[in-house]
Amino acid sequence: MSQKPFNSFDMAQSQFDRIADLLGLDGPTRDFLRWPMREYQFLIPIRMDDGRAGIFRGFRVLHNDARGPGKGGLRFHPQETIDTIRALAMWMTWKCALMDIPLGGSNGGVVCDPHNLSLREQERLCRGWVRQLSRDLGPQIDVPAPEIMTNAQHMLWMLDEFEAIREQKLPGFITGKPVVLGGSLGRLEAAGFGLAFTLREALKELGMRPEDTTAGVQGFGNLGQHAIRLYQQMGGRVICVACWDQKDGTSYTYKKDSGIDFNSLLSVTDRFGGIEKKGAQDLGYDVLPGNAWLEQDVDILIPAALENQITIDHVKKIRPRVKIIAEGANGPMTAEADKAIASRDIFLIPDILANAGGVTCSYFEQVQSHMNYYWEKDEVLGKLDVKMNSAFHAVLELAKEKSLSMRDAAFSIAIARVAQACKDRGWV
Repeated sequence: MSQKPFNSFDMAQSQFDRIADLLGLDGPTRDFLRWPMREYQFLIPIRMDDGRAGIFRGFRVLHNDARGPGKGGLRFHPQETIDTIRALAMWMTWKCALMDIPLGGSNGGVVCDPHNLSLREQERLCRGWVRQLSRDLGPQIDVPAPEIMTNAQHMLWMLDEFEAIREQKLPGFITGKPVVLGGSLGRLEAAGFGLAFTLREALKELGMRPEDTTAGVQGFGNLGQHAIRLYQQMGGRVICVACWDQKDGTSYTYKKDSGIDFNSLLSVTDRFGGIEKKGAQDLGYDVLPGNAWLEQDVDILIPAALENQITIDHVKKIRPRVKIIAEGANGPMTAEADKAIASRDIFLIPDILANAGGVTCSYFEQVQSHMNYYWEKDEVLGKLDVKMNSAFHAVLELAKEKSLSMRDAAFSIAIARVAQACKDRGWV
């Protein structure tokens, strides 16, 4: 029998169903929270640089806004699907609730590969995406942010288009903007630093000193880079990084037993987080198959790339020495792999906690934009540390009290908060 293809939204709904059973949610609440409240699929026609017409598929999904306006990333990816966007929007709802910030969950995307688009074509695509959705976006409705292969420049083009349509200055419409035009200091570091803050607390819980630990990381994008940077500042040693090589379309693991040199590896990395293979070899890195990062004799594994990266077959290759997995990516582990990990002596920091630093700092950016008063970087990162620390220990305390996994404890807190907000509003 052929295996059913992985579907992120099926996984997200399955996670929800398990916690709904645990919480004893009633039928209407389950029906309401299993699906997005609104979703949009549309075409974006743009004029390519050579004069041809280019047609691109776009998406935006708002899963739930009971606790506040929608909040969620916008990704450019050639393999984007509506089900991935649905899953990401649902996970964002739980993430915002877990961090106890007054936002709901959404997500969006465009099926494209920005590597193959000029900057002018990317600008037209950004402006076209906003034009299709301008009535259903805004600071009090749904607020986008950068995600995979989108950045501050993309957000600024979108903001400019939105403000032109609305004929107002609305810097809170979008987050991840350039600092000089309404962005927040610390936003670039936030996702990776947030993960490192939770990792620090996990190490304390296990009685492990950072300087005595090593890690393997999948993904060298914004989150991966800043998580590595702070973990190394804490004294840890990253011995391998896996990422996608855009030139030959293959994933590789770049390994150096003495530990990676962050700055030198960054020098051979493109703006999308892809490490150039020959450049890494010239720097003395061993080049291994893409999944080799999972097989290293390290204390910590950090999946910080895409969904569905750790399957049940991969779990068998994880060394006994591994004590912590910190999920930097959204949904990086299949349900079967999750069960297998739970049966081993591995401390899991689930995605809706580990990678919540980005949306938390996005919330800080919105607050600053609305006030037109901006904080210093140390204040932003200090507030982020407080929020991540508080959420981590709330999850840990519930996990111990109810004998739950860290994932089930995190989802229980989040789903209970959203369900209660829906009931209080009289929706269910």
